Amino acid sequence: MRLWLAAALTAGTFTTPAAMPASGPAPGHPPGLTHAGPPGLSSRGTRTAALSPKPSGRQAEFAAAAREFGVPESVLLGVSYLQSRWDANGGFPSTAGGYGPMHLVDAFPADALSPLTGAAAPDAHASTTGGGHVWPIGDALGDARGDDARPMPRTYPEAPPASALRTPAPPATLPEAGRLIGADPALLRADPAANIRGGAALLASYQDRPSGNPADWYAAVARYSGAEDAAAARDFADEVFSVMREGARRRTDDGHLVRLEPVPNLPHPVAATAKDAAGPAASTNSAAVTGPVTAKDAASVTGSAGLTGEQAEPHAQRDPAAPPAVDEQTDNDPPPPYNEQFDTDPLSFSGDETGTDDQTDSDGNWAETGNVEKTGNGGQAECPSSLACEWVPAAYERFGRKKNRDYGNHDRLSRSRSVDYIVIHDTEGTYQGVPSLIRNPRYVSWHYTIRSRDGHVAQHVATNDIAWHAGNWDVNTRSIGIEHEGYLAKGTWYTEAMYRSSAKLVRYLAGKYRIPLNRAHILGHDNVPGTTPKMVAGMHEDPGPYWDWSHYFDLLGRPLNGVQSGNSIMIRPSYATNRPRFTGCVSVKPDKACPPHGASTVWLHQEPREASPLVNDPGKHPGKPSTHSVYDHSARASTGQRYAVADRQGDWTAIWYLGQKAWFHNPPSNPTSVPARGLLVTPLRPRTRVYGRAYPEQSAYKLASYQPLAPLQYKIGPGQTYTVGDTITGSYYSAGAFSAAKHVTTTGQTRYYQIQLGHRVMFVMAKDVRLIR
Repeated sequence: MRLWLAAALTAGTFTTPAAMPASGPAPGHPPGLTHAGPPGLSSRGTRTAALSPKPSGRQAEFAAAAREFGVPESVLLGVSYLQSRWDANGGFPSTAGGYGPMHLVDAFPADALSPLTGAAAPDAHASTTGGGHVWPIGDALGDARGDDARPMPRTYPEAPPASALRTPAPPATLPEAGRLIGADPALLRADPAANIRGGAALLASYQDRPSGNPADWYAAVARYSGAEDAAAARDFADEVFSVMREGARRRTDDGHLVRLEPVPNLPHPVAATAKDAAGPAASTNSAAVTGPVTAKDAASVTGSAGLTGEQAEPHAQRDPAAPPAVDEQTDNDPPPPYNEQFDTDPLSFSGDETGTDDQTDSDGNWAETGNVEKTGNGGQAECPSSLACEWVPAAYERFGRKKNRDYGNHDRLSRSRSVDYIVIHDTEGTYQGVPSLIRNPRYVSWHYTIRSRDGHVAQHVATNDIAWHAGNWDVNTRSIGIEHEGYLAKGTWYTEAMYRSSAKLVRYLAGKYRIPLNRAHILGHDNVPGTTPKMVAGMHEDPGPYWDWSHYFDLLGRPLNGVQSGNSIMIRPSYATNRPRFTGCVSVKPDKACPPHGASTVWLHQEPREASPLVNDPGKHPGKPSTHSVYDHSARASTGQRYAVADRQGDWTAIWYLGQKAWFHNPPSNPTSVPARGLLVTPLRPRTRVYGRAYPEQSAYKLASYQPLAPLQYKIGPGQTYTVGDTITGSYYSAGAFSAAKHVTTTGQTRYYQIQLGHRVMFVMAKDVRLIR
């Protein structure tokens, strides 16, 4: 505890919990430490107004705690916004065991590596359990590789011993916060006001000397992150200070309107801490150190982390004869690159190379020499300079006997590839188990993981290599997968720190590969189509309805705005006020309603009335009705998705969805969609087929085995209209060998349009539809 705070406690210059009412300070007599800032400055670090409205609710709780412990209110609000978005989350813990608006971490819970306590855990969603077995991170359930030519067996790894968990548990801060304010830890878990007081006291204990100047709190904020290395702590503090400069306004999950007014003239964190620098910036690729970062550690980190892995890549090459990819808002331009030079000569795979023979020992096992790639990607992470990313390489090795040989857990490429999509996942498990899982060659893979509590980024697979993450090989070969620590049914704990790191990373990758920033190319895992009819029902549903797509695209710099005159609509309810009914958050009571919370989706009905049944999805629920389960997306449209309008009636709008009219409530007084413009298609004949992958025609295969075209269960017909997200020439990348030189690419003549058929994107052959510009 800092000496000044200890002295305040000893002298009794702050109010004890017993003397302070839960609702805040007594009128006219603020409790606690007096403001130590310059005259005329409030504890927010802004000039005081002569007549300012008295705060109430959650806002008043932050103001009172800031005054009590001498923390600038802007700093307290900024820290809380990064960790919880000011939400109480119903008293439930985060993936790191954190509670309440200040994300105070209790002793790492025993069930933190188990399936979500009390939550539904269908086959597609599970995590690590005790008993010696690891329930895989969601993408391992099902066939994440999604290649019919080499289906993955369902073999799950054994749970590693505790000593093998490379990532330490986050430091427990809740007990110390409770001790500082003299409150029982149980109160800090359940009561938001007490939680905020505890967080303020903890933050003050990290501060070397009292100050009313927000700029002086950088090191304390960095330490509050609980990050294991100084670079990650610096990233967290940078984002807090960015929020303080920008300001924020949000209605919390329990209905409180909270504002963080912009702090004018707040120095950039680098300038604010350069004078205190005690050493060089931390390496972005070093192993995490044990224990939380101290104030001295945080102060030693100055400037931006070194830019790693930012060598120029050729841009994604799409069908040159096709119309451009369509932005669902107003334009087609990809995001600007991050000061990179792009190779304008298109590069594509060629599959005519032959490789060396596989090496085995006398027993028929894989020989050790050359079977393990220990560093991959040169040991560097591909990230923008504003993120300190860690390189935690995925396994790349061969295993098994000669007659049952295999390799994993991704595919290395010897030449550049095109990337069309970035796929957003959630882990359905904790960050702590990621290192041991990603290093298992029999497991699945993904390119990046982002930690919830502080937004720390780890890269596992080079972006030019193919990770096994989407459950669809065609999408895998043309995508980058990013896992976000969290649970679908617990998506209220998708933190601002994680959103911001993810947005920085995605914008960097989109600039690098020329990927349009729209919902036709920034997909949720729940938007990836099944490959064949039998695979449709088992496709994953993450990140789910609680992922705030509108806020995410604001952070990407591409707000989901409407146009003046549209030929279609884009789904865009207000996340704060749109609180649809969901069930399935509690496994023992699957029909019980989930706690009300903002959501990015709207329900789709068979008729324009609330009592009407939900539309049916013959692929997701063959012969059965759709449900309101939080895991069931079959009758939902999501923010940012663009659809063709089928009808309007009063406050209701119908869209074309899975071959039928689907109605959603869209009153002019509180619209849940905005006008949009882009390419459309309409089928030329009844029962037009749709596909889950854009593969070439049979005659195109020369060196690789033919992959049959498998139409899905859905059929569309004349009179229906669907939006177009991209145009693709059919291709198949055969990668059934450890040596990339043996891989074969088959490119055909068949052209496809990517359409928004339902909640998922799918493909139609260009010859089967008419394009409407």
